[in-house]
Amino acid sequence: MKLYKTTKGIFLQDDKTVYQLNYQWDELVNRDSLHSFLAAATQSATKVSGDNWQDGLLPPIQNQEIWAAGVTYLQSRDARVEESQSSGGSDLYKRVYDAERPEIFFKSTAARAVGHGQHISIRKDSTWNVPEPELTLFANSNGDIQGYTVGNDMSSRSIEGENALYLPQAKTYDKSAAIGPCLAVLPAPINRETVISIVIKRSNEAVYNDQTPLSRMKRSLEELAGFLFRELTFVHGVYLMTGTCLVPPNDFTLTPGDVVEITIEGIGTLTNIVAYN
Repeated sequence: MKLYKTTKGIFLQDDKTVYQLNYQWDELVNRDSLHSFLAAATQSATKVSGDNWQDGLLPPIQNQEIWAAGVTYLQSRDARVEESQSSGGSDLYKRVYDAERPEIFFKSTAARAVGHGQHISIRKDSTWNVPEPELTLFANSNGDIQGYTVGNDMSSRSIEGENALYLPQAKTYDKSAAIGPCLAVLPAPINRETVISIVIKRSNEAVYNDQTPLSRMKRSLEELAGFLFRELTFVHGVYLMTGTCLVPPNDFTLTPGDVVEITIEGIGTLTNIVAYN
């Protein structure tokens, strides 16, 4: 099942059938056994025909925060080590990859996030900007994973590489987080062999593409969510980006007009156009 948030309301796609649900987003998603609730809701919901319901698509978020985990894949660790060599911070990333405690940081408020088809931003004061395609969890206020979406954790590698303490500036700014196109609510935990892929297009030509299975992630999804909820409460639930293993080569940086397409099997494709704020 897939939940979509639009300017016309909330829609549930179950296989080929689409229903409109009469709920507020926060009220709907922040519950236990969300999949079972949605299955029951289809019995009385209004069926929708045609494709016009997709007009005015919004990011699947209302009052949730977006957090992120870092260095959860070996390739991500190696990329961070390399970018921070000159600052003397490379050892930090080696240690956190092997540590019991994962790297978790605040990414975005709902107001600063964007959805499918909207513009994502690169910083004007950064010379090296990349997208980071990430499976993104939705956990309810009890800390239980209830759904999944596609995430883009935009990163200013030149700023983070200059000094690891600049991580908030490298990661958190207006339109630096994209999620969507939907919240996928599955009957069972997502398969670890699910493939995540990315294509970056410039002038309609692919300049970077890659893919990887989620099984290459070192940590479990439950472990990451568990650390996030250790000393934090989220009354409306929370989104958690889980890290990336897809890193463009060091000579690549995003430019305005680039199109970033991130696909996760069983969830969908998140497409955004790069721009300055």
